[in-house]
Amino acid sequence: MLTFTLIMLAGAALAGFLGSLTGLGGGVVLIPLMVLIMGVDMHYAIAASLVAVIATSSGAAAAFVREGFTNIRLGILLEVATVSGALVGALLAPYVPLPALAITFGLVMLWSAYSTVIKPKPLAASHESDPLAIRLALPSTYPTPQGLSPYGVRHVVPGLLIMLAAGILSALVGIGSGVVKVLAMDRAMRIPFKVSTATSNFMIGVTAAASAGVYLHRGQIDPTLAAPVALGAMGGAFLGGKLLPKIKTRILRIVFAAVIAIMGVQMVYKGLTGSFTPQPAAEVAS
Repeated sequence: MLTFTLIMLAGAALAGFLGSLTGLGGGVVLIPLMVLIMGVDMHYAIAASLVAVIATSSGAAAAFVREGFTNIRLGILLEVATVSGALVGALLAPYVPLPALAITFGLVMLWSAYSTVIKPKPLAASHESDPLAIRLALPSTYPTPQGLSPYGVRHVVPGLLIMLAAGILSALVGIGSGVVKVLAMDRAMRIPFKVSTATSNFMIGVTAAASAGVYLHRGQIDPTLAAPVALGAMGGAFLGGKLLPKIKTRILRIVFAAVIAIMGVQMVYKGLTGSFTPQPAAEVAS
């Protein structure tokens, strides 16, 4: 039992650290560790992973908000679209050929991993913010070594549509939409990468908390599993939150690309073998 607890603490700390830096929550590390290596039942592993997502969001999001990285207004706006898409996806799940969709989504993630490490072309200053973004008061500032740096928000409507599609895809293929949240903000809305990951961390805890309540009601949150996972994820997320301002954006992009490339390969494999099950809308929205 002691060995199991120590392994889960270490694994959760790594998941929380990566989750806080990339905005993905850490489930991509925890679930394979618990299911494939530790032999934990999938339902209990997912429930513990949700606890880790909450801990990661709590440990990192508070620091990111305090330090000025998180765009709270943008996070709330995008979360509405993601949850709406997740509900639609849950309704469509019985009618969609999931293997083909999973393979397509996995290939898109592999392409996204490649494109993430390529620096986007700079925009002209005159296109710094869209009129709708200004009207919604979405532009903000974030801290840099040179002081607060202002940034604009572009393509609000396309960003919302991407988040809606992310929620639908997440509900259909059973993968968290944190990866698409970061990509939508970074690539489509042209928000600084550190702001994108920080805002994603802020968002994922909200929906994870809602879905964790469902698993708690089912009796699938095991305290002996969830406790070390929560403590480890909180510690890792706190460390990640401290290091984010000091890490170069290029390194963050490489780490993020590596993680979503692994997720893309897993999704293609699941699509080819049919070894996946759609998840509840509240859960996948995280």
